[in-house]
Amino acid sequence: MDVVAIGETLVSLTPKANGLMRHAESFTPKVAGAETNTLMGLSRLGHETGWISRLGDDELGARILTTVRGEGVDTSNVMFDRQHQTGLFFKEMIHGGEVRVHYYRKGSAASHLEMDDLNEDYIANATFLYISGITPALSESCKTVIMRAISIAKEHDTKVVFDPNIRKKLWSEEEARTTLLEISNQSDIVLPGIAEGAFLFGTTDDKEIAQSFLNLDDVSCVVVKRGERGAYYSTPESSGEVDAYEVRNVIDPVGAGDGFAAGFLSGLLDHLSIEKAVERACAVGAMVTTIPGDFEGLPDRARLEQFMSSDQREDVER
Repeated sequence: MDVVAIGETLVSLTPKANGLMRHAESFTPKVAGAETNTLMGLSRLGHETGWISRLGDDELGARILTTVRGEGVDTSNVMFDRQHQTGLFFKEMIHGGEVRVHYYRKGSAASHLEMDDLNEDYIANATFLYISGITPALSESCKTVIMRAISIAKEHDTKVVFDPNIRKKLWSEEEARTTLLEISNQSDIVLPGIAEGAFLFGTTDDKEIAQSFLNLDDVSCVVVKRGERGAYYSTPESSGEVDAYEVRNVIDPVGAGDGFAAGFLSGLLDHLSIEKAVERACAVGAMVTTIPGDFEGLPDRARLEQFMSSDQREDVER
């Protein structure tokens, strides 16, 4: 297995017309989750991926499982929970790329993940364990599961990749900062955004953010996502900046960071240099924003190569 991830996936309900949700007359259901967005992105690029989670034993859970499995992600370690429902959220598309998200996930099946849900061999046999800062915020049991998964990965030389992906509504800032730093300290690769760096270290300078993560115990690579300004990467051996791909018409920015992670991990799995892996990450992240939905804009390898090729530069400025 190339990449295994742990986390919650929900059903997203989006009004068919843009504007305030109070005026919506109908909604389109879709599947969305930070970790599965990344896994599906990797799967479309030809990599083997696996998902650990819980779903409610309900129609929403069935929809999610069918979608994720249909994208080529292994779901053999996804449990159905008869006691708790599948979570959902509403995505309010207002105008000009402005999006508001309203979650209804409290007490969901995924928030009841337990230690028994972890398959040690599943994690041990993966190249990367991918986690986000969302899962440990869902519940105390989820936090325990994440910390144990990291321990398993460390015991078996599986690299831990961490996207802090802060959700302030889920926990107090003090608990969030403490937990995210604890996880970062045990991660091999960290993929923060500028806002997350500011939250954890009190600076918006990308180089200072990267160095702050590199000063932690186990971190060997940091890629700071800078949105329209691309990304800054740093390791003990090298550092540099990669320009963003300019998107002239942003349709839906949600999920771009998950696509970025998919592109970056794909590059590492293909043994690209860090710089080239970050370039692929920027391309995938840009492509996600051009299609409605969290994962629908994720490219397969042919579309990605076309997007990044020189003959496309007239249409996609950098």
